[in-house]
Amino acid sequence: MAHDRTSAAPPLNANPSPEDPNSASSERLQKLLARAGYGSRRACEQLITAGRVTVDGRVASLGERADPAAQRIEVDGTPLSLPAIDLTLVLNKPVGYVVTASPEPGQRGVFELLPNAPPQLRYVGRLDEDTEGVLLFTTDGALVHRLTHPRYEVDKVYEAGVSGHPNEQALDTLRRGVQLEDGWTSPAQVAVLAESAGETVLRLVIHEGRKRQIRRMCRAVGHPVSRLRRVALGSIDLSSLEPGQSRRLTTEELANLYALTGLEAAVHRPG
Repeated sequence: MAHDRTSAAPPLNANPSPEDPNSASSERLQKLLARAGYGSRRACEQLITAGRVTVDGRVASLGERADPAAQRIEVDGTPLSLPAIDLTLVLNKPVGYVVTASPEPGQRGVFELLPNAPPQLRYVGRLDEDTEGVLLFTTDGALVHRLTHPRYEVDKVYEAGVSGHPNEQALDTLRRGVQLEDGWTSPAQVAVLAESAGETVLRLVIHEGRKRQIRRMCRAVGHPVSRLRRVALGSIDLSSLEPGQSRRLTTEELANLYALTGLEAAVHRPG
């Protein structure tokens, strides 16, 4: 399904040339669709097998390659719109912003903090309105899928201020897994960072991304969260970003993310 910020684009070439599978600029269709914001590679493969993708007016087949600069690629009759440049960035999300492309009236959305973002830019997972910290954005749909799916076990690192002082039994429960209304959580890494009157700061590392998971886990063991910050996602941390600030990932950081998720490195065009 197309990302809700993707807009239709005019034909990429009014006089497309026949496909050259050996062209250096040709890519597998499912990879092109993922880059255009149509979801994971698997979701894009399903679009192709369902006959919803055409190349130069004919129904495409799974596994074929195409050159977006020389051929007309359409999904459900809409020309494929690729980002002008491949972009992956990290934002230090402040409290008070919702992670959605279409905030409700009166809400502030995270894309307000990225005014020049291309329409294909997608957030990687979500953070609650009252949670701050690392939030990744990318134009690579396959990378979004790999970073958010529990199967790939990408670390999500949080610092949580919780009420009271959890004892070893509560900490062990968090480490083994907590039974929530939507099932047991996977084991978490948990450490005590600091204690003060009436509050403890915990460091928690999880691989899942259920809705309000850290808050529900801590509440289940009797220590509700009062403040929550994600300090790292995989190898990406805040790197001294102030709340509301963002930056592009370095080449090394991108390479680490692709290696971590088992993806081939993206081709990053200048722009």
